[in-house]
Parts: sequence; structure tokens; C-alpha cells
Amino acid sequence: MGGLEVEQMSNERYPGYDVLSKRHTPSWNEQTRRAINRRLAVPDGPRFFTAAEWQTLEALCGRIMPQPRDRPPVPLPAYVDEKLRIGREDGYRLASMPRQGEAWKRGLAALDEEAKAAHGGRRFHQISPAEQDALLHLAQRGELSGPAWRGMPSKSFFQNRVVHDILNAYYAHPTAWNEIGWGGPASPRGYVRMGFDRRDPWEAAEARPGQEAKALRENKRVG
Repeated sequence: MGGLEVEQMSNERYPGYDVLSKRHTPSWNEQTRRAINRRLAVPDGPRFFTAAEWQTLEALCGRIMPQPRDRPPVPLPAYVDEKLRIGREDGYRLASMPRQGEAWKRGLAALDEEAKAAHGGRRFHQISPAEQDALLHLAQRGELSGPAWRGMPSKSFFQNRVVHDILNAYYAHPTAWNEIGWGGPASPRGYVRMGFDRRDPWEAAEARPGQEAKALRENKRVG
């Protein structure tokens, strides 16, 4: 990442597009529907983390992936919590890092301790967004190394847990798919029009300058 400033995306690029309109059409098979339904049913609350850890995680997600206020947010803390609760691993682990659950708990505790040391006893979620960003920039550069890290490199935690897990959580949700015009899993329909600047009828139409109304009409028909 070149920094923590993330563009707040909206659905203006693909106006009127809603990938969930495919939910009960031949575009998705039953396996796809079950998988998406499970994602949408993840409860918004801590089951792996403690209540205090959840506060820190919520603040952290808000700085890594700020979201528009004109639609319901993707439940990033809940998705991270669920990944750890069910033990869905990445298939690899850096030698310098503990297992993902321990890494998250240690990293959140360390961010709280770093915030308290720098800001008069206030925890990470209690300091201002600018102060949060300043601490995260230090972590990103590997410049946080207080006792609470217990030897875990703050840079590795930032890159391999924070950014990795939060961004993966965001793009696992249909709201993010709407914003990038992705139609979801291609089973069973597959792709046909594979040439440059061509799209299948079920794919979202991008709003080119002066053609926004046309894109809106086309996206209302996509299913």
C-alpha cells in the first residue's frame, strides 16, 4: 500500500447494477446461492474476539477500508471474526508470525498499548482518525516494537494480517462486486464473449461519459 488513504467507492461506475438480482436466475447454481447466502448471514458481532478486541478491530477496519455513507457497510469486522472463528487458514504462514488467530489478538492488543503510550492512556478506538493513521503508518513501516508485540514484527502484522484479511473480507461481499461490476461466480453459465471491450449480456455495463443513462438501463436488465 502506498498509504492508508483508500478511495471511497460507490456504484456510480455501474449505475443500477445489483449482482444479487442474479440470485434466483440460471446465472447462479444452487451451490453458488448457498455460498453467497452463508456470507450474507454472518452475524455482525464478535464470536472469536472479545468485546474490547472488537472495538479495536472496528476502528482498524474503518481506517483501512473507509466505506461510503450512502449504503449499508460491508461488515468487515464480522468477516474477519468469522474467518478466525472457523479457522479458515491461508495455506501458508511467515516464520516470523504466529498462527493467524494469535497474530490478530496480539496485534490488536499491541495497537491499544501503542495508542495508550502515545496518547495519554486512550486505546486505539478512542484516539482520532488522524492519530490512528499515524500509528498505522508506523506499523506499516515496521517502526512499532513495544513489549506488547512480543516479538511479532508490526510490519508483517500490518501487511500479512491487517491489509490481507480486511481487503479480502471486503471483496468477498456482493456490495463490493456491485462497485467493480463483477457478476459473481461464473457457474454454471461460463463466459462466451472473451474479446477485448466485449461483455456477456449478464455482465454489468460501465457508465462511460455521456452514456450514463444507457448503462443504467442495461444494468436494470442484467440478471
